[in-house]
Amino acid sequence: MVSGERVVVVTGASSGVGNACATFLAKKGEKVYGTCRNPSTFVRKADEFFEMLPMDITDKVSVEKAAERILGAEKRVDCLVCCAGSGLLGSIEDSSLEEAASIMDLDYLGTVRVIKAFLPSMREAGGARIVIVNGCEGAAPPPYQGFFAAAEGALVAFAESLRAEVLPFGIEVGVLELGPLRTSFVKNRVLAAGAGDRSPYRDGFESATGVLARDEAASLDPLLAAKAIYKALSAYSLPRRGRLGSLPRRALAWGRRWLPAAIYEFLSRQYYRQG
Repeated sequence: MVSGERVVVVTGASSGVGNACATFLAKKGEKVYGTCRNPSTFVRKADEFFEMLPMDITDKVSVEKAAERILGAEKRVDCLVCCAGSGLLGSIEDSSLEEAASIMDLDYLGTVRVIKAFLPSMREAGGARIVIVNGCEGAAPPPYQGFFAAAEGALVAFAESLRAEVLPFGIEVGVLELGPLRTSFVKNRVLAAGAGDRSPYRDGFESATGVLARDEAASLDPLLAAKAIYKALSAYSLPRRGRLGSLPRRALAWGRRWLPAAIYEFLSRQYYRQG
């Protein structure tokens, strides 16, 4: 798909990967619409040459209003990049069903709402591309991030089904799985209410989160993700699935797919210091 002539929508554009992506694509000459829940709190930097619109991906009406505004102005959307999301940290037992439902509503169903809002116009126009930015946790679920990993894994399954359905209409779907990046994602990640000092999982939780802190301290610049997304959108054929992040995280994702389950689980427990 030729660059510099496209209408691109990027969700979660107020910070992190979404902001890096919207900024980078706009600099490359794309017509970029970024979205976030509350644009009034967004402080624009001098090099952010994209338009920011309100969109709460947990609210169907909010998503549809943003889609109507963009399509009303541009008549089409060539590329949709779904970056909005959050994390949940805590054991399965310590996380409430309400917390699990909230992360699923935001990370999984939020992305589904956005895609469904733009899909009819993309289908009618043909030749569009959808990139779902996901976490490596969906490919290699770590301990104490089970519900977050479930939401990310659901997105991978959703993308595979969607790809098969929309390909006859000229729409390509890809997933980019990311390891830790230097973004506000870690700071904004929700800690399960039950994950306190009285939790029976405290020792394992602290060991695993220590590994997460170490990995996040050595994380990559989100600009690398933005460049990977631009490269994917500009390729002759959109890559179905890509990964970006530290070698250990990518190795665990590879191992879960190709190694015997017992060996993979042993390596995962060793990596996250689970005894």
